[in-house]
Amino acid sequence: MKLPLSWIQDYVDIEGITPREYQGALTMSGTMVEGILQQGENIQNVVTGKILKIEAHPDADKLVVCQVDVGDETVQIVTGAKNMKEGDFVPVAKDGAILPVGKIKKGKLRGVESCGMMCSEEELGLAEEGTCDGLMILPKDTPIGMDIRDYLGLNEKIAEFEITSNRPDCLSVIGLARETAVTLGKPFNFKKPAVTQSGGDVNDYISVEVLDSELCPRYCCRAVRNVKIGPSPAWLQKRLELSGIRAINNIVDITNYVMLEYGQPMHAFDRRDISSSKIVVRRAKDGEVLTTLDGIERKLSNKDLVIADGEKAIGLAGVMGGENSEIKEDTTDVIFESANFNGVSIRNTSKKLGIRTESSSRFEKGLDPNNAMAALDRACELVALLNAGEIVSGVIDVCAQMKPNREIPFNPDNINRILGISIDRDFMVETLTALEFKVEGDRVVVPSFRGDVEGEADLAEEVARMYGYNNIPSTLLKGETTMGGKNKKQMAEDLVKDTLVSLGLYEIMTYSFVSPKIYEKLNIPKPDYIEISNPLGEEHSIMRTTAVASALEALATNYNQRNDEAFLFELATTYHKGGEDALAIEKQEVVIAMYGDVDFYGIKGVVEQLLEAFGITYYDIVPETENPIFHPGQTAVMKLKNKPAVTVGRVHPLVQKNFGIVPDAYVAVLDFDILLECQRTDKKYKQLPKYPAITRDIAMVVSDEINVRQIEDVFRKTRSNILESYELFDVYKGKQVGEGLKSVAYSLSFRAADKTLTDDEVNTVMENIISELEKKLNAKLRL
Repeated sequence: MKLPLSWIQDYVDIEGITPREYQGALTMSGTMVEGILQQGENIQNVVTGKILKIEAHPDADKLVVCQVDVGDETVQIVTGAKNMKEGDFVPVAKDGAILPVGKIKKGKLRGVESCGMMCSEEELGLAEEGTCDGLMILPKDTPIGMDIRDYLGLNEKIAEFEITSNRPDCLSVIGLARETAVTLGKPFNFKKPAVTQSGGDVNDYISVEVLDSELCPRYCCRAVRNVKIGPSPAWLQKRLELSGIRAINNIVDITNYVMLEYGQPMHAFDRRDISSSKIVVRRAKDGEVLTTLDGIERKLSNKDLVIADGEKAIGLAGVMGGENSEIKEDTTDVIFESANFNGVSIRNTSKKLGIRTESSSRFEKGLDPNNAMAALDRACELVALLNAGEIVSGVIDVCAQMKPNREIPFNPDNINRILGISIDRDFMVETLTALEFKVEGDRVVVPSFRGDVEGEADLAEEVARMYGYNNIPSTLLKGETTMGGKNKKQMAEDLVKDTLVSLGLYEIMTYSFVSPKIYEKLNIPKPDYIEISNPLGEEHSIMRTTAVASALEALATNYNQRNDEAFLFELATTYHKGGEDALAIEKQEVVIAMYGDVDFYGIKGVVEQLLEAFGITYYDIVPETENPIFHPGQTAVMKLKNKPAVTVGRVHPLVQKNFGIVPDAYVAVLDFDILLECQRTDKKYKQLPKYPAITRDIAMVVSDEINVRQIEDVFRKTRSNILESYELFDVYKGKQVGEGLKSVAYSLSFRAADKTLTDDEVNTVMENIISELEKKLNAKLRL
C-alpha cells in the first residue's frame, strides 16, 4: 500500500522526522515500511522561466533560438518545439540539470550555443512516453526562477507499506496514522465527520432490503441530490494518484478517497438506473449475467452476492460495480453505498471470476462493520466540502445484530511472564489505551477493528511491539534436562556458521515463504513449487525451491540502506515436491552473497576455505555458462565425487537490475548434503621434513581451451612419492605462442622423506610428467 506521508501528517504531527527514522520506527513496531520514495529526487536544477524572444535558427529550418528569463539570468536555448510563443512560462533545465531522461549540458546545436533545455511533462517524468506533443506551458501568473519541484508540488515523500492479512485496519490512512501516533508517542488527531444535510427524506429516494444478512451484516446508504459532476480539486487528485489510483470525477474520486482514508470500500450509483428506487442485496441467480465497470460480462452463480434493484443486478458486492449504474457526466442524483460483506464470500467470488480490486482485497480480510457508517458520513462531508451536491436528510442503515466487543482478562504479571521482562502496569495501560483498547480493571475491551486480538498473548504482543523488541534483553532458556550432544549434521551446520563468520560474513535468516515472482526476477523458468493453502499474501504464497532470491533481496535491502558493502550467508532450507505421503522434500543449501570489495576470486576463496574446513582439498572445477542467474563469463561449478556441489560466480547483470542492486554482486550456492557426504573429519599429522627440496620450473604451450585443473590432474595422477607440491606462477598469451594458444608455467617441488634426492631421480619423474602432458593435453614444452 502506497501513501504520501503528508496524508499521515493530517492526523499525526511527523514534521521533522526523517524518512529513515520513520521507516525504522514503524517497522520495529510491527508495521513494515518497505521504502520511502522522495518524489522529484531525479529532478535537479530545473526552474520556471519566461520566454522573452523567439528567433529563427540561422542554419536549421526546424529549430528556433529562444531567450529565456530564469530569474537570475537570461539564457539562450535552441529548441525544436512548436507549441510555445513569446511571453509563455515554461520549465527550464539549466546547464548541469538532472532529469529522468539524463543530465543536461551546455552545447551547440547546428552552430548556435544552447545553455539548457525547455521541458515537456514527459521529460520531467510527469507523463508517459509518447503522450506529450510539445513543451509544458505553465500559467501566466507563474513566478520566474522558482524551483519546478516546489512550484508543481513534486516534493512529496511516498511510503510503501507491507500490511499483513490479519491487520485490515492498517489498509487505511487512519489505521496507519494511529500506529504512527502510538509508535512515535504523538497525539492522534482524529475528528468525527460532520454531515450538513439539506432537507428532504432519504426514504423518498431509495429503500433497501437485505435478503442474506449472513453475507451482508450491514448495509448503509445516503442520497445526494443536485450533483455537479466534474473534476476533483488538484489536492484530492494528487493524493489519489500518489496512492496509485487514477482520478475519474469528483463523485467516484470521493469514494476512492474514503476507501484509502478509512479503509472502507464504497460505491456510488446513479439513482436513475435503480429501478423501483429499491436496492436488494441478494445472492445471484445461477447463470445470471452482469457487465461490470471494466466492460466484461460476468456469469454468476448462487454463491455470488450481488447488489440488485427491482429488476436486475447492478453491482457485484464488495468487488466491482455494474456498468449499468455507473456515474455519468449528466448524473444528478447519487446513492452512496457503504456496506460490510462476508470476507470468505468476497474472496471466493473474486478468485472464481479472476477479479482482484482494491475493494475486494480489503473485504476479503474481514472489515469492521462499525466503520461503514463513519466512512459514509466522511463521503458526504467531502461532497459538501467540494460543493459537489446536496446531502438529503436521513440515512438508511440495515444492520444485523452486532457482536459485542471481545473482552480479554488483563493481568500485567502474566504479560510480563510471557515476555520475560518487567514492564510497569501504567505503561501497559497507556499503550493499550493509545491503541484504542479500553482497560476496565482486570479486563480489556478490544476495539471492533482489531479482530486479530483474541487472547492474552495478543495483548502481550501489543505491549511488546510498542515497548520495543530491541529493548527486550536476550535471556538463556531455563529448564531441567539431561546433558545432550549434537549429531554429525548439527555439528556440520555449526562448522559452516563458525567458518563463515570467522571469514567476516554475517548470517541472515529469511522466510521460506516467497512470491512466485522471484523466478521472473531470477530470470529462470518457474519450477513445480508447493503453494501455501492459506497464505498471508502473494509475497509469501509458495515454498521456496532456491534461497538465492532471498539472499539477493537481503543484498538489495543493504544497498538501499546505503551500506557500502555486504557479506552475507544463510544455511537455508528449500522445499520440493515428490516426498512420501505428499510431504515436501527438504534440502539444505549454503548461500553466500556479497557486494563491495570483492570479486570472483574473493568469493571463490571463501568457498575454498569452507571446503577446507570440511577436510575437502580436491574438487573438479568447470566453467558454467548456462545458468541464467549467473554471469556466463564469470561463473564456475565445483564438483565433488563427480556431483555438482557448488555454483559460484558473479550475478547476471539483468538479475541484479531486477533486484535493484547496482554494484557487482557475487553469489555461491553449496549443496549442504553433498558437503556433508564428502566431509573428512579424520586428520593425519606428519613430522616436518629433514631433507631439502629440489624445485623445477616447467613451462608448456597448450590450447587456450585447456584449464589449469586439467594440467594439475596430470600432476596429481602421475604423482610419485617424491613430488611434494606444485604451484602455478605464470600464464601468458601473445603472438610469441601463437593464436588460440597460451603458455602456462608451474613450479614443482620434489622431496624425499628418507634422503636427499639426486638430479637423476627428479629428472625421471619430470620426464614422465612431460610425457603425460604431451599425450593427454597435446602440450608442448616451452624452452
